[in-house]
Amino acid sequence: MNQTHPSASPIWSTNTKLVVALTAVVVIGALLVKFQFILSPLLIAFVLAYLFYPLASLLHRKLHFSWNISVAVIYGLVVIVLLTGLTVGGVGLVQQIQSVVTIVQDGITTLPDLVDRFSGQTYSFGPFEIDFRSIDLQSVSRQLLSLVQPLLSRTGSLVSTVAGGAANFLGWTLFVVLVSYFVLAESGGLKNRIVIVDVPGYTGDIERLSRELGRIWNAFLRGQIIIFFLAVAVYSIVLSVLGVRYALSLAVLAGIARFVPYVGPAINWLVLVIVAYFQAYKLFHLSPLYYTLLILAIALIIDQIFDNMVSPRILSNALKVHPAAVLVAAIIAANLLGLLGVVIAAPMLATVALFWGYTMRKLLDVDPWPEDEPVQPPPPAGGRFFVWIRRFLRRFSLNRQKGK
Repeated sequence: MNQTHPSASPIWSTNTKLVVALTAVVVIGALLVKFQFILSPLLIAFVLAYLFYPLASLLHRKLHFSWNISVAVIYGLVVIVLLTGLTVGGVGLVQQIQSVVTIVQDGITTLPDLVDRFSGQTYSFGPFEIDFRSIDLQSVSRQLLSLVQPLLSRTGSLVSTVAGGAANFLGWTLFVVLVSYFVLAESGGLKNRIVIVDVPGYTGDIERLSRELGRIWNAFLRGQIIIFFLAVAVYSIVLSVLGVRYALSLAVLAGIARFVPYVGPAINWLVLVIVAYFQAYKLFHLSPLYYTLLILAIALIIDQIFDNMVSPRILSNALKVHPAAVLVAAIIAANLLGLLGVVIAAPMLATVALFWGYTMRKLLDVDPWPEDEPVQPPPPAGGRFFVWIRRFLRRFSLNRQKGK
């Protein structure tokens, strides 16, 4: 029988706890400032481990692989895909992005001349007539130049840096993949061991917070990544059919634009307009104006379909954050984490809101979980796709029996 003895370690006073806590906050803050360059790769590594966990779990359960072999198979495929992508399309994609930046910069430079050409004319579209003589386009062009030129200059330097620092990029990619692999492999197949936090007395709160965070990041990461690849695929096909140059790089830009409300699609439309207007080839030998309007109209239709049909079905409004707040969070996160901050601005904002609500309720001595936790029924065996197939076969067999 084990006997418990009173601890001989003295209990810290309130002042001691306060000093230790403040010292820890200062040290952690100093380390974050000093090693800020490593934050983005570490975040990407943990995100990858979180994303690949369901795949590794599927291999572990369905194919009866050991956990380490399941993780090794997934990351082996990831390395093969990365090497293939860099070999086949990496250089071409960078060249396309550089060309797009050059064309957009040239188009912005010649924008005042283009505005002068339009400002004194009247255009008729069937029964409609647009008189640009009554619109002060010069002030609009000046404001647009002041906003876009700094952004494009940074983009051009960023592309040049990425193209010139390929070895550095590959090194960080290897670091991210290795860290992600070790994090997922050492979890042993338990999701709560990917990030271990143990605070005595707060086990229930930590478990509830982890489940809430899982819902937030599940809804965003997997859903938004699906939307990104759908946008890239749709824009690649449509722009290629319409004869727009650099269709692949413009499609990637359109996919990234889906992460930033309002501003992202607007920048995507502006770049499409400039590239379409100044390129030599025009579909059906249309005039530059009509060809540009055609491209812009199709881009607007595609984005409206994504905003009103695709995104709500995939994301299901699970983040519950206002798009304007996401825009502000994207600007702040971009200064802290670069492009990664723009991509994960929405779930970061939802995460901050979750911890803020929890902290305020604890400070006010109120129940931190006033609402019951939503319970989702377990998915049926085989997943939705196989359930749909079984239902289809069952209906088919019933129809055959009725026909007999």
